[in-house]
Amino acid sequence: MITLLARLFIRTKTDSGEASPSALRRAYGVLCGWVGICLNVLLFLGKLAAGLISGSISITADAFNNLSDAGSSLITLIGFRMAGQRPDRDHPFGHGRVEYLSGLFVAILILFMGLELLKSSFEKILHPQEPLFTPLIAGILLFSIAVKCYMAYYNKKIGAQLDSAAMRATALDSLSDALATSLVLASALISHFTHLAVDGWCGVLVGLFILWAGFQAARDTVNPLLGQAPDPAFVEKIQSLALSYDNVLGIHDVIVHNYGPERTLVSFHAEMPAQGDLLTLHDTVDRIEHRLRRELGCSAVIHMDPVCQGDERTQSLRSLTLKVLASLDGRFTVHDFQAAGREGEMRLTFDVGVPYDCPAADEEIASQIERALRREDPSLTAEIQIDRMGG
Repeated sequence: MITLLARLFIRTKTDSGEASPSALRRAYGVLCGWVGICLNVLLFLGKLAAGLISGSISITADAFNNLSDAGSSLITLIGFRMAGQRPDRDHPFGHGRVEYLSGLFVAILILFMGLELLKSSFEKILHPQEPLFTPLIAGILLFSIAVKCYMAYYNKKIGAQLDSAAMRATALDSLSDALATSLVLASALISHFTHLAVDGWCGVLVGLFILWAGFQAARDTVNPLLGQAPDPAFVEKIQSLALSYDNVLGIHDVIVHNYGPERTLVSFHAEMPAQGDLLTLHDTVDRIEHRLRRELGCSAVIHMDPVCQGDERTQSLRSLTLKVLASLDGRFTVHDFQAAGREGEMRLTFDVGVPYDCPAADEEIASQIERALRREDPSLTAEIQIDRMGG
């Protein structure tokens, strides 16, 4: 159905050529939002009628869960519209993070409905009542399961295509709804054939399913808002592209700022030969930045770090430093290594990459390294910067 509606309502071409990726993204987000609203309202009305007829708390609660899903779809729709706005004076990096905020609101609604359902279910456990069960009610529940499975499928598929956290949250919510409704149907069948009062207990399980979905959705939307670590595969692509140029000896301190889908800023340090021509090196940096924008869709700022090549004394001191680091922790790395001074008074300046899970404080690590260097060569002093990194 989504494919058919996309053909009818989404224009992939404009008078000036192909539609932009951001325009297509917003169009698909709005379409999926409207489809979600319509389907969830339809399910709400059907389940509400079935719940009132049967007197089942779990079916009625499931109905209002679908109503909250309609509200979630509305929030997602608004989020896509706002996220698609162009950058302005107050928001120079665009409004892409609004999509994450809409996903967070969806997660909060899911959690709220889960807690309300648990409350109602415990009341039903304390005051049990056997619900009425008919083939019509069974048909409504089976139809709801099929619709929710379809919604989970298309939201997951399009969410993956658009890399949308909000749509992935909606897909997870739809899948948990399908499982929850399956439990409601199982509860109705058990109550009908065994006359056991399991309706309230089933409501508790449905509520727990909904809370789990809300927690997962919240985690997936909060992480990019807080500033999560970049995808290792993305960092590897940046590194491979930069190192394809002969003048680039290595890169480090890669920082990725995510301002929403299609709004990624990257910065890193590129080690380049100190003896190289400045204009040539600058041209290399420019070409890398242009390729990153063209091939990976990100804006990049690159800082050049000069590396002295052919200086035997510097290379010898760097090897000594690497030996000291390996004796302390084999995961430590070194970059931005510089040596200055004369024989008998050498000052080293360098950065050390330290894994986040290393328990020692940065100052303690730097002090340990400097003491170890002075044991090897008393003439050495060091200025050490600790960079925390994944390990």
